Amino acid sequence: MKKTKQAKYDKAYLRMAQEWGKLSFCERKQVGAIIVKDRMIISDGYNGTPTGFENRCEDDEGDTKWYVLHAEANAILKVAASTQSCEGATLYITLSPCKQCSKLIHQSGIKRVVYRKAYKDDSGVKFLEKAGVALTHMPDIDTP
Repeated sequence: MKKTKQAKYDKAYLRMAQEWGKLSFCERKQVGAIIVKDRMIISDGYNGTPTGFENRCEDDEGDTKWYVLHAEANAILKVAASTQSCEGATLYITLSPCKQCSKLIHQSGIKRVVYRKAYKDDSGVKFLEKAGVALTHMPDIDTP
């Protein structure tokens, strides 16, 4: 089966998102996100605490602190603070979006989401499907 050019780009951008996720200080999960529009990366993000807070994402019991921002939220917020727009863009993320972030994705104008791993709660994915956002689950990005 011949690979499409888009699939090659999708895998490359997902690998970049995975590398970006490694910058996260979170111990439980390191998630990375890249937003691409017109073949240009317009934003990136990883999960972590807000600016000015300590970089520790988990509390003493090992639970994620409530104020930790998800990778896609950080990437969308970076675009909001710039002159760019997410309208029509593609979000590449290493973990499918939660229900809270799926609202941000839809509202920001992102039209396509490519993700590597499925989050335990699929409500976010179901919401995005209902909203008409195209979804691609691509777990095998390491295969040529």
